[in-house]
Parts: sequence; C-alpha cells; structure tokens
Amino acid sequence: MNVTFKTNKLKKLANDYSKCQRELGALRAKWFQKRLNDLHDAETLEDVRFLPGNFHELTGDRKGQWACDLDQPYRLVFIPHEDPIPVNEHGQTLWVEIKGVELIEIVNYHGK
Repeated sequence: MNVTFKTNKLKKLANDYSKCQRELGALRAKWFQKRLNDLHDAETLEDVRFLPGNFHELTGDRKGQWACDLDQPYRLVFIPHEDPIPVNEHGQTLWVEIKGVELIEIVNYHGK
C-alpha cells in the first residue's frame, strides 16, 4: 500500500528508528514501526483490517479517519488517499478499494 505522511515530523519518525525511540519511547516506537510495516506490506486496507492492532474506522468528528492501536491509549490515525472514500450502495466503506493512506497523527484522542 502507498503510505504518505501529513507532516515531516511523522515521516522522520518513520524513517529514523533511533529518533522515533527518543521521541516516542521504546514501546510506542516499536508499535508505530510494526503498524507502519503492516500498512506497507498490504495491497489494500482490507489486508490489515483483521490484523492485530484493531484497525478501525472512526466516527463522530473524526468520521473519514481510521485508527489502529499503538500502546494504550495512543493510536496511529490515518486517512485514505481515495477521495471520495469508496462506499457500496448501503454506504459501507469498501476497504478493499483503499490502496493508499496518509498518516496524520499519533494521538490519545480519548484523553481530550
């Protein structure tokens, strides 16, 4: 899958594991790299849907975004490259048609 980054900071963390560990801590850096590798290895978002990490669509004010677990309560949040997001006739997202994502943040959105 094609993975891009919203910020240069996220891109640097993804490409420099030592920097990632310094800024995020060893555990969060490990899970960030694992989830990033899962996304890179996938052909579509459907390929990661049932992997460990709880890849899921968000709702409410984060509708249109997806997240996966890092170390609790932190999540890696991303959006599909596809615009509009592909849906079926019932309005359900077609994960199998999403072939790229943009990583937007690492956040504890439940702690707001």
